[in-house]
Amino acid sequence: MSLLEDILEFNEQFVEKKEYEKFETTKFPNKKMAVLTCMDTRLVELLPHAMNVKNGDIKLVKSAGALVSHPFGSIMRSLLVAIYELKADEICVVGHHDCGMSKIDSGAFLEKAVERGIPEERIQMLKYAGVDLDTWLKSFHTCEDSVRDSVDMIKNHPLMPRDVPVHGLVIDPSTGKLDLVVDGNKK
Repeated sequence: MSLLEDILEFNEQFVEKKEYEKFETTKFPNKKMAVLTCMDTRLVELLPHAMNVKNGDIKLVKSAGALVSHPFGSIMRSLLVAIYELKADEICVVGHHDCGMSKIDSGAFLEKAVERGIPEERIQMLKYAGVDLDTWLKSFHTCEDSVRDSVDMIKNHPLMPRDVPVHGLVIDPSTGKLDLVVDGNKK
């Protein structure tokens, strides 16, 4: 049985037993916060517990490395929608120690793409079209600096209201300990 078949079989029972009822909430976050964090598997349950948030409390946005890599990309759009349409009043960027994005090497990444069947010509075409793959696949040296960079991009976005606090934290994926990097309440 495939993973997809497992998921669909489980879901059929989940719906039939009405297990969804314990997760019912509205689309508006109870704690009026949007959180941008990494897609790391260690954070799926650890981060909400470490932050004392439950289903319905926050808008959760995930990206590799908790990075806002482009001011007009989907991550920034999601955060702005959370503020303007979904009643979030604060944003919190949460990076983590031992992040895989800190180890990304664009050359090695593209070699893996070629090994998986992406033609070298396609990669060259992207470069010819002006896509800076080194910047797009940019890693970072410290998670604290990465969090500061993302907070800065969010805070200084031309559509971000100046009264929205943008915080930055780093979580230890082993213990759940949160360290403050940027207190968005301090101007």
